[in-house]
Amino acid sequence: MAPFFRVLVLGLVVMAIGAVGAARGQAPPSPPIEGNIYSVTYVEVMPPAKADGVALLRRYREATRKEGGNLRCEVIQRIDQPHQFAILEIWKDQKAFEAHGKGASSMETREKIAAIRNAPTDERVHTGLSIGPIDAASVRDVIYIATHVDVIPPRKDDAVAALKRLGDESRRGDGNLRFEVVQQTNRPNHFTVIEMWKDAKAVEAHSMAPATREFRDKLATMTGSLYDERMYKAVD
Repeated sequence: MAPFFRVLVLGLVVMAIGAVGAARGQAPPSPPIEGNIYSVTYVEVMPPAKADGVALLRRYREATRKEGGNLRCEVIQRIDQPHQFAILEIWKDQKAFEAHGKGASSMETREKIAAIRNAPTDERVHTGLSIGPIDAASVRDVIYIATHVDVIPPRKDDAVAALKRLGDESRRGDGNLRFEVVQQTNRPNHFTVIEMWKDAKAVEAHSMAPATREFRDKLATMTGSLYDERMYKAVD
């Protein structure tokens, strides 16, 4: 092979390898897996009982992670209201989710929470709408954000499009570790957005990003309630 053509072929191979490596490094968002159930449960205990709440929910988390069909279980604690918690779970399917709800650990936890609660426990069941890799690792000291988005029923499809775009754009943001949008099964015009950011600086930058501001402008024309954004930290 002539030297010129040998160099040309070698250059094309290098370019191809580089393109494959770049594609792998981009980690494109995963489509929601049909059948997965995303559960978000809000727990509020009496302020003096917050340590008991942490211990109880930690035991629940560890037991849940060992159950068949559980893909993820995390407990997060509200930063400005530390007696308020959220449990974030992903289940393989409806059958696994229902079996968990009838299990001994779930029933025992509900009973013990009832004795120290400040408000009724609020469990919301969802399917995936805009999801990245569900095995994204949790990182110590990150900031979680849980936001309830409620739109008027005639604007549901508009909200779905806007939320999908927000998810795609936000997962590309500096410092983003997870950005998931899920849709309630019993009220499809209600959504939950779960975010995980490296630090407060990343959260602030995201709030000012063009995609975020564009989404908030669109949401203002279709929302059915206040934009309920809450910040949390992980329970170790």
